[in-house]
Amino acid sequence: MRLSPRPATLGLLLLCAAVAGAGEAEELHYPPGEHRADFDREALLGGQEEVDEYVKLTPEEQHKRLKSIIKKIDLDSDGFLTESELSSWIQMSFKHYAMQEAKQQFVEYDKNSDGSVSWDEYNIQMYDRVIDFDENTALDDAEEESFRQLHLKDKKRFEKANQDSDPGLNLEEFIAFEHPEEVDYMTEFVIQEALEEHDKNGDGFVSLEEFLGDYRRDPTNEDPEWILVEKDRFLNDYDKDADGRLDPQELLSWVVPNNQGIAQEEALHLIDEMDLNSDRKLSEAEILENQDLFLTSEATDYGRQLHDEYFYHDEL
Repeated sequence: MRLSPRPATLGLLLLCAAVAGAGEAEELHYPPGEHRADFDREALLGGQEEVDEYVKLTPEEQHKRLKSIIKKIDLDSDGFLTESELSSWIQMSFKHYAMQEAKQQFVEYDKNSDGSVSWDEYNIQMYDRVIDFDENTALDDAEEESFRQLHLKDKKRFEKANQDSDPGLNLEEFIAFEHPEEVDYMTEFVIQEALEEHDKNGDGFVSLEEFLGDYRRDPTNEDPEWILVEKDRFLNDYDKDADGRLDPQELLSWVVPNNQGIAQEEALHLIDEMDLNSDRKLSEAEILENQDLFLTSEATDYGRQLHDEYFYHDEL
């Protein structure tokens, strides 16, 4: 019987899926040359339940909560929101909701409610059964072998996230497993895992050829568009010291989901659209003048923050 992951979970592809998902969302939100306001509205509040709650708020309550959020974004309390302050807030928002999601998942995975997620419980949640592969025995079927490799990598990450003698993961360890990019002690594991996959010659770096994977250039034809895009990313986004290869820290910027770019783009977009006096920062008056735009942006997570006390309460 062929083994396959449950639809829409793909925890084994955590890092790649996160990067791809961020990229797809950014392409929808920012198609070439424009910003789609309707994308903001389609994503407003994250779902129908949040929309229903949003419309129940009185204009006065919306106003009050929004002003509280503006005050928190304004880190230096000078009465203006800069690109840096907006970007930092949006990134903090991304992280907060990622952590909240992990906490919700923890409850779902902890089948016996003992405060710990075992490897068996993780498998049952993911695949409806406990799966155990022999580390030293490859499978004949290419698809099943690929799944075996991914499952073994997942198990290694699970074991690395576990910091105590308990065989299961507590909440903090589970967050490290689900979001290794957010936990310092997982950084080296993420780097080594990426090197094992991409560093084919074992020199501790990832060259452009290794970065491009199995692509082999045809000298009689021009490179396809996707290769040109990937080469540009390698040269201009990741290879910071321009030595033609990615060292471990540069590699980390590639393989770990990074919302910084998306947050900066949204911050710049808000300033471009809402800065009425062209001083490249936003006053409370400018934001309130464009309240609808601000509430359909990532600065308030499409208005969701107006319903989350973590953001609008006096003590953040």
